[in-house]
Amino acid sequence: MAPKSDSVEGIVLNYVNEQNRPLNSQNAADALQKFNLKKTAVQKALDTLADSGQISFKEYGKQKIYIARQDQFKIPNAQELDQMKTANAKLQEDLEEHKKVIQETEAEIRALQSNLTLEEIRSKEAKLHNEVSEMEAKLKKLRSGVILVKPEDKKVIEETYNEKLSQWRKRKRMFRELWDAITENSPKDLKEFKDELGLEYDEDVGVNLQSFAELINPSKKRRSA
Repeated sequence: MAPKSDSVEGIVLNYVNEQNRPLNSQNAADALQKFNLKKTAVQKALDTLADSGQISFKEYGKQKIYIARQDQFKIPNAQELDQMKTANAKLQEDLEEHKKVIQETEAEIRALQSNLTLEEIRSKEAKLHNEVSEMEAKLKKLRSGVILVKPEDKKVIEETYNEKLSQWRKRKRMFRELWDAITENSPKDLKEFKDELGLEYDEDVGVNLQSFAELINPSKKRRSA
């Protein structure tokens, strides 16, 4: 008599039949942990099922190997096997076709998700309108001839800027004099020596003293040109 499906024997019998491969008690116990079955309970159920002839077993020394009874399974003949192979090939083709459709659908979904929603478009449009309005207001203010910087503030800024340029020239000249004195009789290659010391000229970092000086007095550049 077959055990109840929810009993320990029923669960173990169902697992052995589903697997239909040689198993030992440890294999079955590991797989049936999800049913909260201990190894001792699984071992007892396997022995009970084997003794009642519901599963087959063989002994290899102290180890027992269990397997489902093969007489309960219908073995297909050659014609049935061919039909199964043909059906399986057709199913594989259908599977690949469905995978392709899924991939195309997922790509379309990603493309749609990357687009802005109507609400986001309206929000961005409102933001751009505000930015345009602000820039138009600034442009109107500039065209009206409004003085944005007071003359006295401009004078302070120019004096500070000129003072910094003066310091730059002075330090540049001091470095050049010291460098020439140090390297006058040096046998080393000057470029290699400079790199070894980690020194950088203005040109090495893309700056030029003259270009900064012309910012404060551009008319001088036009006259020299």
